[in-house]
Amino acid sequence: MTTLPTAEIEAAARLLRAGRLVAFPTETVYGLGANALDPEAVARIYAVKGRPLASPLIVHVDSIAMAQSLSASWPEVAARLARRFWPGPLTLVLEKRPAIPSIVTAGLSTVGLRMPAHPIALALIRAAGVPLAAPSANRFTQLSPTTADHVRQGLGADVDLILDGGPCEVGIESTVVSLIGSAAVLLRPGGVARAEIEALIGPVTTSADTSAGAHPAPGMHPRHYSPRTRLVLVKNGNVPNVGSGTYLQYQHTPSRSDIPVMQMPPTAAEYAAKIYTKLHEADAAAQDWIAVDLPPETPDWEAIHDRLNRAAT
Repeated sequence: MTTLPTAEIEAAARLLRAGRLVAFPTETVYGLGANALDPEAVARIYAVKGRPLASPLIVHVDSIAMAQSLSASWPEVAARLARRFWPGPLTLVLEKRPAIPSIVTAGLSTVGLRMPAHPIALALIRAAGVPLAAPSANRFTQLSPTTADHVRQGLGADVDLILDGGPCEVGIESTVVSLIGSAAVLLRPGGVARAEIEALIGPVTTSADTSAGAHPAPGMHPRHYSPRTRLVLVKNGNVPNVGSGTYLQYQHTPSRSDIPVMQMPPTAAEYAAKIYTKLHEADAAAQDWIAVDLPPETPDWEAIHDRLNRAAT
């Protein structure tokens, strides 16, 4: 992973302490960060993204100790998951302490905490000396950014500083697991597979959130992660027979020979690392549609199907 000079990290940390916004790389996607303890700074995130206040933000920490200082309780299952998967693409939803402003959590009594596995993200949190509230650095519902250029194109001058750490390695957002109550609940599939979590703590149930109010985790809106171009999910290569488009091929050749084809990787992890980059590239072509050759519907592809289904809504 790319690293940055200490002076650049320190400059970003000063901006964060002053209530400004800094976009920074994580292993999942680029985040739009603000001091999680400063409600006015957090409000800027919502304004810049056009994000509804009913969608809570994940708080990024640099250590398990920082996470414990923000959570009202730290159950044994949280300790096991953090020891195994942090730093990494797993967010734990726990009861919050009063220090976390309600705007961060959409008014809920819970907060999502994550320790990112990227040297720039960790160095930034340590230099700032505060936890960072950070959703993806894009406009609400649009494609997530996995490069600094994606952030520049999507947010422009609305972000005070962009730290360029190169392409994100995981490429999709973190898995979100709620540890509220007696059973662990998967709120969003992501960079850590359900099977890995269940191997450590046993069965995990799936949320069927249909609330009209605050969602228990980000990424639960029906439409999300979407290109501007209409996205079509297809089987057996049966692409639309009208208009122009781009085809993201997993296995099946397209039913039309007159459209450009982007070959997608064969494994779920490789596919996740490329999906947003390929969708950004196809979206830039400004055609009538983007067709995606659906990958297998096996457990290891759960997070990919979640992103594709929401993007095509």
